[in-house]
Amino acid sequence: MELDKFSGNERTKYCGEFSMKDVGERATVYGWIQRNRDLGSLIFIDLRDRTGIVQLAFDEGTKRDIFDKAFSLRAESVVAASGVVRERSSKNPELKTGDIEIAVDDLKILSVAQTPPFEVLDDCNAKEELRLKYRYLDLRRPVLQKNLLLRHKVTKATRDFFDSEGFIELETPTLIKSTPEGARDYLVPSRLHEGSFYALPQSPQIYKQLLMVSGFDKYMQIARCYRDEDLRADRQPEFTQVDVEMSFVDVEDVLGVGERYMAYVFEKVLGEKIDLPLPRMTYTYAMENYGSDKPDTRFDMKITDVSSIVKDCGFSVFSSAVQNGGSVRAIVAKNGAEILTRKEIDKLTEYVKGIGAKGLAFIRYFEDEPSASFRKFLSDDEWAQIMETLGIEKGDVAFFAADKNKVVLPVLGALRLTVAEKLDIIPKDKRNLLWITEFPFFEYNEETGGWDAMHHPFTSPLDECVQYLKTAPEKVFAKAYDLVLNGVELSSGSIRITRPDLQKQMFDALGLSDEEAHRKFGFLTDAFRFGAPPHGGFGIGLDRLCMLMAGAESIRDVIAFPKVQNASELLSGAPTTVDAKQLQELGIAVIEKE
Repeated sequence: MELDKFSGNERTKYCGEFSMKDVGERATVYGWIQRNRDLGSLIFIDLRDRTGIVQLAFDEGTKRDIFDKAFSLRAESVVAASGVVRERSSKNPELKTGDIEIAVDDLKILSVAQTPPFEVLDDCNAKEELRLKYRYLDLRRPVLQKNLLLRHKVTKATRDFFDSEGFIELETPTLIKSTPEGARDYLVPSRLHEGSFYALPQSPQIYKQLLMVSGFDKYMQIARCYRDEDLRADRQPEFTQVDVEMSFVDVEDVLGVGERYMAYVFEKVLGEKIDLPLPRMTYTYAMENYGSDKPDTRFDMKITDVSSIVKDCGFSVFSSAVQNGGSVRAIVAKNGAEILTRKEIDKLTEYVKGIGAKGLAFIRYFEDEPSASFRKFLSDDEWAQIMETLGIEKGDVAFFAADKNKVVLPVLGALRLTVAEKLDIIPKDKRNLLWITEFPFFEYNEETGGWDAMHHPFTSPLDECVQYLKTAPEKVFAKAYDLVLNGVELSSGSIRITRPDLQKQMFDALGLSDEEAHRKFGFLTDAFRFGAPPHGGFGIGLDRLCMLMAGAESIRDVIAFPKVQNASELLSGAPTTVDAKQLQELGIAVIEKE
């Protein structure tokens, strides 16, 4: 098919922008053919661009050559069409432009499409792997274009907000020194320094602290970050972070900026009002009540400790857990007995075993009397206390876990979410934002027998906890905070250590020698010797934020060209091997693993 010459952009409006106000006006539109309907003497084409669809009409009044062109067109071909806007005789209330159509009198075919591997529709049932292989087609789907346009608006609102608050946007390096902490670094070999490697930044942490030493007291950056870790629905090996740091601040100042930003971006992009100040919850309270440091508070079902009731009971699973320093805790699924049958409870038991529990005890009150897997081991008084403490009524199901707290709490936290999903009690139109504060500074490493930093080692401890650094690390809590939205961690941050003596205490507590600490972080700690202001900040995951704002199921739906589970990109085929010459220039040999 012969293509027409493109003579420059003469577009009148985008396809989705027309209305009854345009009737009688001449218009030129560009786009992709969504659908071509041949009704004999009538042809209707749905033309699509990133704003929506407009109907093109061809009838008996259309020139024959134009009519024949329209007849020949197939889906996803690119055209330019001109004509007069008129009112539709058969209107489509489900379409934004459903009251009008364009009576085409000039049609240019700019590109002819082959039959695509799947239909470009929102309700496309093609497998995700196929859609990601042809991502440029997948991105034509209105739902993904809407998501990426939302992301653009969030990014713009972000820059506008921080500019209004006096922040300066500064870029930090992408090729940096490797300081392995947390996830694995992506390494980049250096041709000029054979045998040496750069790392891609997991975050701009050290550089943004150096900017505070440099006197830029309010920094922000929409930063690209990289982590070589196993992927989940809300993770990618490369991601974008709204990175923020401020000088002369403490926790209250940082949280204030963070929540003002969230209120601004939700109102600017979605027109939703976020009430401030945001609720706060300590890490300890969150874990003991929700079994998670990123609790979904849109529904109730809190965890209750019943250890004091069952510590001496005849059920050894309960009593031995308490005697060994653990606990017995429970959640109650109100009105869940009909859905949570014995068969479903067996499935949930296998589920919790898969995440670390030894088993799952339960009370199911469905018939006239409640049934329980452990009733015969409890006295009448112990049974009555449990029923009263948990508030179990007819129609309810209670689940119990018994073990060390590090097992019981996260198991019940995960079970809480699974049960809520099965009962469909999580409000989909609710947005619960909250801060989680006062994280433990250390977490015990059973493999090494030492203590690791839960956050990075520059996080400041609470002032009242400094006394425990050497004697009781488990009592040290940090000036660290996370921002959580509907059970998803959006942001993590802290107030930083700037006192050399305190920083040395932290390195000592983590088992870092002076030599090792200087080798890893010397260029930062050396800078602190020349006058470092008190400072702190946070990083907000832009991908996750956009995912939740768009109501998407995965961050892949708000990223133009995402990676899949094994960190490969199906469109380009990355990662790939490279030729021997490139490796030779870098002084690298690839050795196959046995």
